[in-house]
Amino acid sequence: MDALHEKKQKLETYLKELGSVAVAFSSGVDSTFLLKVAKEVLNDNVFAVTAKSCSFPGRELSETKAFCKKEGIRQIIVESEELDIDGFRQNPKNRCYLCKHELFTKIGNIAKENGVKYVVEGSNMDDLGDYRPGLQAVAELGVKSPLREAKLTKEEIRLLSKEMDLPTWSKPSFACLASRFVYGETISEEKLSMVDQAEQLLLDLGFHQVRVRIHGDMARIEILPDEFPKLVSEEIREKVTSKLKEVGFSYVTMDLLGYRTGSMNETILKDGKN
Repeated sequence: MDALHEKKQKLETYLKELGSVAVAFSSGVDSTFLLKVAKEVLNDNVFAVTAKSCSFPGRELSETKAFCKKEGIRQIIVESEELDIDGFRQNPKNRCYLCKHELFTKIGNIAKENGVKYVVEGSNMDDLGDYRPGLQAVAELGVKSPLREAKLTKEEIRLLSKEMDLPTWSKPSFACLASRFVYGETISEEKLSMVDQAEQLLLDLGFHQVRVRIHGDMARIEILPDEFPKLVSEEIREKVTSKLKEVGFSYVTMDLLGYRTGSMNETILKDGKN
C-alpha cells in the first residue's frame, strides 16, 4: 500500500474508533471528502450539520443539500447568524474564533441531542501554516479533526476525492464571505451581499478561483494569474466594472499577485502576530 492510501486507511481507522460523528459540512473539498469517508465507515452513525447564514452563499448551501440527498446522508441545517455574535461585526483579528466557537457549540449541542459522541471538522495539514484562529475554537471545544490526524494535505484529499468520483475533487477553494473584509472594517449584510454578487458574476463568467476582497467601497479582485488576460479584455472588463458598481462598489481593481488563500492575513503574519 502506498503512502497516500495508508493515510486514507488511518483516517478510516480513526473514524471507526470515534464510533459516531456529526460532520460540520460546507460542501467544500475537505468536508465533502470527510463526510463521504465517514458515511462509508460509520453508515447510519454519521450525519451532516450545515450552517445557514448571510456569509454562506446560497449556491453552497444548495450543494450541501444535493450531496446529502444523493448519498443518503441525514443533514441538519442550523441557523448560525455570525452578525449577531457580540463583536463579530467589528471584524476583529479573532473574528474566525468568535464564529467557530459559536458554530461548534451549536453543533455540539445537536450531536448530544442525537446521541452522537463526537463533532468532526475538515481542516487539513495545510491549514496549520496560516493564521487560523478558528482552530483555537476547535481545540477548546474538543472538536476532532480527522484529516489532520491522518496527516492529509489538500492535494492528497483532492487525489483521493478524484479516485472516489467526488464532484468536489477539482472544486475551487472557498471560505466564508466574511474573510473578504480587511480586519477592523465593519461587516454588514449589505457588504456581504455585494461580495457575494461580485464573486457570483466572476464564476458565471467562467473564472475558476476567485476572491473579491472589500476595502471600504473598493473591490480588489483576485483570480488565477493565467486568467488575467481574460479579465482585462475589453468586453469582460467593462461587464465586471459595470456590475460591481451596480451592486455598490465605487472602485474596481485587480490584484497583480493573483489569487492566494488568506491574503487578508498577510499583514498579521508579517508582524509576527500568528
